[in-house]
Amino acid sequence: MNERLKELRKALGLKQGDFAASLSISQGHLSDIENGRKEVSERVISISALKFNANEDWLRTGNGDMFNPMSEDEELDLYIGRISGGEDKFKKNLLKALCKLSEDEWNVLKKIISEMKEG
Repeated sequence: MNERLKELRKALGLKQGDFAASLSISQGHLSDIENGRKEVSERVISISALKFNANEDWLRTGNGDMFNPMSEDEELDLYIGRISGGEDKFKKNLLKALCKLSEDEWNVLKKIISEMKEG
């Protein structure tokens, strides 16, 4: 289980400190878990499953997929939640700016991205 928790953290693209904070444990405690010096608690498993949509069976046994299937809206909610709960001001400001775009501005952005793909 210890190795799978580390694998989950890396799949989420989180540093130990950020992942530990999201689980309400210290970075040192997470390091001890990831290095096999401490066992993964039921609480850590439950929080990981809830906050990150991790498949609890996969966390415990390695069976199945790392993440539970989600709808497109659930996936978007999860990503936005990660960004809003993180420390990266750039990501937060980018999300805010995108949310303020008018329909015309979205169309311009779509055109720019489409042209970038072609080039």
